[in-house]
Amino acid sequence: MTRLLKMSDATALGLHAMVYLAERPDGIITTSEIAACLKASEAHLSKVLQRLAKAGLVKSVRGPKGGFTLTSNSDKTPLLTVYEALEGPFPNLDCLFPTPICNNTDCIMGGMLTKLSREIREYLATTMIMHLVKGGDSVINQKDSTDR
Repeated sequence: MTRLLKMSDATALGLHAMVYLAERPDGIITTSEIAACLKASEAHLSKVLQRLAKAGLVKSVRGPKGGFTLTSNSDKTPLLTVYEALEGPFPNLDCLFPTPICNNTDCIMGGMLTKLSREIREYLATTMIMHLVKGGDSVINQKDSTDR
C-alpha cells in the first residue's frame, strides 16, 4: 500500500511550511526560522520553498530582511494544490501493482484501495491551509508545547 499515498519529504515540508507561513500572515519569515521549527535541512527547505514560489503559492523576498510569505489568498489554498505543485497530479489508485493483474474483477482488496484513494484526495481537496491554522498557537509546535 506504499503507493496509496506517495508523499515525499519535500511535499511534507511544503505542506507544513505553508501552514507555518499562514500562522504568520503579517510577516516575512526566514527559511532558517521555518527549518528550525520543522527540524529540517535549511537547504532542502529552501528548494521546496522555491518550487512553491514558482507555483505562485509563496512569495520570496530577497535581502537581509528577506524570507517568504504566502501570496494573497494562499491561505485559502487546498492542500491538494500544494501536494500537486510538489508531487504532480494526485494518482487515482485502485491496485497494489503498477499494472493490475486482476482485470478489475474480484480484487483481493475488495475496492478498499479505490475508496481510500478517493477519501484521501477528497480530504486534500477540501482542506484549506487556513483550516489548519489555530489562532495564536502554532499547530506545527502544538505537541512540543504540551510536552514541556
